[in-house]
Amino acid sequence: MKHAFFITGTDTGIGKTYVACQLIREYVAQGYRVVGMKPVAAGCEFIDGLWVNEDVALLTQASNVKAPFHLVNPYCFNAPIAPHIAASQQGVEVQLEVIQRAFIALSEMADIVIVEGAGGLLVPLNAHATIADLIALLNIPIVLVVGMRLGCINHALLTYAVIQSRQLPISAWVANPIDKTMQCFDENLFTLQQSMSPLPQRLMV
Repeated sequence: MKHAFFITGTDTGIGKTYVACQLIREYVAQGYRVVGMKPVAAGCEFIDGLWVNEDVALLTQASNVKAPFHLVNPYCFNAPIAPHIAASQQGVEVQLEVIQRAFIALSEMADIVIVEGAGGLLVPLNAHATIADLIALLNIPIVLVVGMRLGCINHALLTYAVIQSRQLPISAWVANPIDKTMQCFDENLFTLQQSMSPLPQRLMV
């Protein structure tokens, strides 16, 4: 089995890494060789002589394929800001072809590659390309993480509209209840289920 998924979301901080790690662990438990990938990470701490991103560390811990760091995380920037701005501040331009080559190399090492994006679908990676362009280049199905909180319907349907207009492959969406005090959770969930039907959906708990 050779497969991959691209984990994107309706915003930053809505649980993409959590969902990605859960998927990795589930496939590992089924006996597959699985590796997580974070093509572009912004926001690092200097630990033991290395700049380390928390998301990358979590993906690496969940994976059972130990791949070279430059393949797992081709671009890592210090500041926790939009990737294209962080890259510009460090005098770097993110190149999609570099990410594509790293993804292909990881695909040769593992049965399944779980790729986690940065921010949302239209986050710029450089002056010309967004996360959506990267997904189109890699041509792997999306798992869309919806952060369930006030405003999630608009964010989710805008993202889904972009996916459809760009004709990007999508496998499923995940409802992640990040706001435990959200009012009318079930009604919001039902609206999204109806609006994105017949797409498979999963509720994180």
